[in-house]
Amino acid sequence: FRAHRIDYVFSYFYEAFEGYDSIESVHALKGLKYMLLCKIMLGAPEEVQSLLTGKMGLKYSGRGIDAMQAIADAGKKRDIAIFNQTISKYEAELQKDGVIESHLKALYDTLLEKNLVRIIEPYSRVQLSHVAETIALPYEVVERKLSQIILDKKFSGILDQRSGVLIVFDASEEDQTYTYALETISHMGKVVDALFKKAQKLS
Repeated sequence: FRAHRIDYVFSYFYEAFEGYDSIESVHALKGLKYMLLCKIMLGAPEEVQSLLTGKMGLKYSGRGIDAMQAIADAGKKRDIAIFNQTISKYEAELQKDGVIESHLKALYDTLLEKNLVRIIEPYSRVQLSHVAETIALPYEVVERKLSQIILDKKFSGILDQRSGVLIVFDASEEDQTYTYALETISHMGKVVDALFKKAQKLS
């Protein structure tokens, strides 16, 4: 349902882009960037490159489009380090626009959770320092995020803050899949609402 709604928002941006492009308006670039954002939020980063093939990519090439391509690449690789490097490299292009900035925060949050869960999955006990070193983030950031994940029941475990150890409990694959489904729905709800409002302003 949410994916269909984002597709619907994408169609608004596409129509707005075509209209602005036909009159050589500067707003065409913004419409294109929001189209790319929709594809990234849909979990289809590979479609970003297909949108930019041919004349469209050449006409609107520049750091703004390069930034969106880099974010899509980080999403495709599910690499939090590349994501952070991209945010730093294209800070001006990505943080000037409130819509893009807010949705990148949601993407970062989801990406961080998935990376952390992927790292700790093989263990029954793991040192937080090892997790922080593996994901290349400060210890405090990892500890705070893992605490949140546990409280949100996205995996079963406890944090022994005195010894700096995470104890992971067994959880069924079905429960984990259900949790991620709920997480995706929650993020998509916020994304769709914001994108829909922006699409109405552009159309």
